[in-house]
Amino acid sequence: MRGGGLLVLAGVLLLLVVLSTWIGAKDTGIGQVWSALWTDDGSYTTDVVRELRLPRTLVGLMTGAALGVAGAVMQAVTRNPLADPGLLGVNAGASVAVVFGIGVIQLTGFLSLVWLSFAGAAVTTVLVYLLGASGRAGPTPVRLALAGAAVSASLSGVIAGLTVFDSATYEYLRFWMVGSLAGRDAGLAAQLLPFTLAGLLLALLLARPLNALALGDDLGRALGTRTARTRLAAVVTVTVLCGAATAAAGPIGFVGLVIPLVARWLTGPDLRWVLPYSMLLAPALVLLADVIGRVAVPGDELEVGAVTAVIGAPVFIAMVCRRKEASL
Repeated sequence: MRGGGLLVLAGVLLLLVVLSTWIGAKDTGIGQVWSALWTDDGSYTTDVVRELRLPRTLVGLMTGAALGVAGAVMQAVTRNPLADPGLLGVNAGASVAVVFGIGVIQLTGFLSLVWLSFAGAAVTTVLVYLLGASGRAGPTPVRLALAGAAVSASLSGVIAGLTVFDSATYEYLRFWMVGSLAGRDAGLAAQLLPFTLAGLLLALLLARPLNALALGDDLGRALGTRTARTRLAAVVTVTVLCGAATAAAGPIGFVGLVIPLVARWLTGPDLRWVLPYSMLLAPALVLLADVIGRVAVPGDELEVGAVTAVIGAPVFIAMVCRRKEASL
């Protein structure tokens, strides 16, 4: 049953990939798109498909998979079904580091920004965990969520301060900050690929120990899981995935929050299934939002981050109202 669901999701994702390379400001036939993918005839249509739409689609695939899996890992390691990289401040940490790199250091290349993004995500993750773990109660889900909300709010103020005094930086960042796939090229897709693959592979390797950790630290240790090592590996995984995704496309919200909830609803709590489902559902959501954004406003387009928020918010509200989603 669950294996069949993966096949269905793979088919849906393939359909969305086709739509993403087909639909855009320039009217193109599906035959033209297919021909452009295999033959470079030097035409304008071929350039549009190869240089704009295909790289944009590939970045959307990798960014979506990274955010969806990162959200699933974070929810598992914190045992909090409402945790995601956005709520716990990881995206904000990566964002403020990228804003600093663009606005202060004047960096522009992905490989330059991605290391700053990693550093910001890692520092924020550690800070939120330390704040949430302070006191006798330890790192409870509520404390972690409150710590993440406080850190995110503080970092949002830092981002505003860095951009408000520099109009050029603000113009560059105003689309990036909402989350955007527009203008991404083939070079960016190639640079993003190794980071995404490394993070996804590490997440899949963590599925079994995270399943044991979900039973509690004592029982997890009794089952042979090294809890400290598992948590550290989970932090590294989330940092790599969120850092790369945020550097490439900006802080796209709701993907890492909603998709793991839907995946657990479809498969149950076993991360050996939740992670592959999230790996397919999340890029499907990102590509669907991107396609909707291209056609929703005639003559213009909405950024993908705005559309995922519109789609994700009602789904999130519906999912958290289900009693079975109250705990992991």
